[in-house]
This record gives sequence, structure tokens and C-alpha cells, in this order.
Amino acid sequence: MLDILSRIVNLQSEAHAVAVATLVDVRGSSAREPGATFAISDNGELLGAIGGGCVEAALVDEAREVMHDRKTRSVSYGLSEREAGDVGLACGGALTIFLDLPGPNYCAEVARTCDELIAHAIRLDGEESGARMAIYSDRRFGTLGGAGLDSAVARYAYDRPLGEAERVDIEGATVFIAPKRIAPHLYVFGALDFAAATIEIAHTLGYVVTLCDARSAFATKERFPKADRIVVAWPHEFLAAAPVDERTAIVSFAHDEKFEVPLLLAAVRSRAGYIGALGSRATHARRVEALRQAGMTEVELARICAPIGLDIGARTPEETALAVLAEIVAVQRGRSGGSLSCGTGAIRGGVGG
Repeated sequence: MLDILSRIVNLQSEAHAVAVATLVDVRGSSAREPGATFAISDNGELLGAIGGGCVEAALVDEAREVMHDRKTRSVSYGLSEREAGDVGLACGGALTIFLDLPGPNYCAEVARTCDELIAHAIRLDGEESGARMAIYSDRRFGTLGGAGLDSAVARYAYDRPLGEAERVDIEGATVFIAPKRIAPHLYVFGALDFAAATIEIAHTLGYVVTLCDARSAFATKERFPKADRIVVAWPHEFLAAAPVDERTAIVSFAHDEKFEVPLLLAAVRSRAGYIGALGSRATHARRVEALRQAGMTEVELARICAPIGLDIGARTPEETALAVLAEIVAVQRGRSGGSLSCGTGAIRGGVGG
């Protein structure tokens, strides 16, 4: 809901009722993951999306009922061909969606403190259905119906700061817990035109992008206006102090052994989920030899995606950036990156369909 929250607050401040539909469970294929929201106001304004256009029309009618009787409800769209056809759910997935009327005070407070938020939770059952609670590192706002339940839900959220949004049973209650999505880091090394194109596209994927190069004349805001941060430093020295976790992607366009060898040694010994390096096959063969001589093991070498990117025949910096970022997504999702038309497995990560 956070992506549409500011508009919800504006509508509520103008005395409009706003029903929010939250995707709380998915089986099979779905265009969106749990936590996706779709809001409908009493003046007909539509915000967000849940089904990629598949179920929104049906949800408008459900939302009108919620605004009319002021009662929450859960609706499910199943896997049967008839049900899927009724709502245009061509993907064939089974969705459970919860509709409620979040209070103006709650929405305004969460919007005001969004930067501090860890997670938010919605009660899905009982007389407290629709109760919401915002969870912060040092406090909570709102209640799900009792101090014991509130504390248990907060502990659950604290234990899973990078977890997926999910419906869980806690303390005899059914609760939907949605951790705030923390933007992953993309570290781009080497101030080349490939870097500029990669930074441009990476923002659409939700990355916070840092460009690092030891050459101050190249690493400038004028050349890389879309970078969130520009650092002039030796790449391995910057990486040693940078925050890195399993969602972090490291891309080397450095193309110079004096920069790249120490950088890649640091990268493979970090927790980064993706490490890639630009260069031809011949360049990579020379790189591998230099890395072995520097002490890199075969297991560590296997972590490096090089030549970087999926095989799409990229020629331009923009096409190369597309190939690189597609490979990052594939590696992070545990996929091969081949053409879907040639495969038979699940399309979206571990979700079937």
C-alpha cells in the first residue's frame, strides 16, 4: 500500500471513503505477489493494481459493497476455468484478496513515518478484522486487537526484516504481515557508457545504485546524473566498507586489472547475490588467470558471471545494460535466463503456471 499511500491520504483528507484491496495469498500463477494493493475511492478513482488487469473490475464492485456496509471482506478467485473466465483471470491462478477501509489517522501516520517503518500488519479474522498496526524499530502504531497479539506480530516482523509478505496464524489470530520492501543495492564499478545505461534501467527495477571509480575526472554527477551516489575511491576499498547482503548486485565495468582483480577478490568473499564482470571471452580468460594467481579459488571463480549478461546479442550500451540486468534478475531468482517459449517450468519464480 505504501506506493499509493500518499494519494489515499489526500483523498481521505477531502472526506472521500477509500477501500483498499490487498492481495494476501496466491496459489498458482499471478501477475503480482502478496502485498500488492488496489484502492478504490467513493468518487471512482482507482489506484494501484493486483491482477495485472485480471481482477480489478470485479474488485470495484466488491469495494463499493465494503464502502456501503462498512464491513471488511475476503474474496477468492479460484483456479477453475469458469471462475477464471468470470474475472478475466487468464493466468489461471488462485488469489485471496482482503478488502477494508483503513482509517484516515492510520494512513496519515504511516505516510508521515514511512521512512522509519519496518512492516505493517492487517488482522484478517474475527471482530477485529481490518485492524491495522504499523511496526517500527522502537514502537508500534495501532493495534490488532490485544497487547499479546501485537507483541507477537511485532516479534515475527523483527525476525524477518527481508521476508516476503505473508498470511500467518499467530496467537489464535490470522494476520497479514507485509515487511517494508528495502531497496537492494547495485554497485557499479567503472565510469563507462555501459555504466550510465545500466544505472538508468536499474532504477526501474528498484535498485539503489552507487557508481564507484578511482578516477575523479570520470566519476562525476554530470556524466551519471541518475546515480544515487557517486564515490571516487579504489573499488575494493569502497566495497570493503559498503553494506552488502544476498540481494546486492556487483557489476564491474572496470576493465583494468589493477582495479578489477582486488575488486573481484573482495566481491566473491562478500555476501553479494550477483557478481558480474564485463569483457570478451579472451579478456575473461586472462582475468581468470590473474585472479588465480591472486589466490582466488575455483569455487570463488564460479561466483563470477563473465562475460557478463544474458546472450541476447547485445551491441549498444543500452542493450548490454538490458542483458546485464536481466541476468541479475535470473541469478537472484535461481533461473537460467532462457526463453520461456522453450521451457515448461513455472514462469514466476517458485510460483506455478
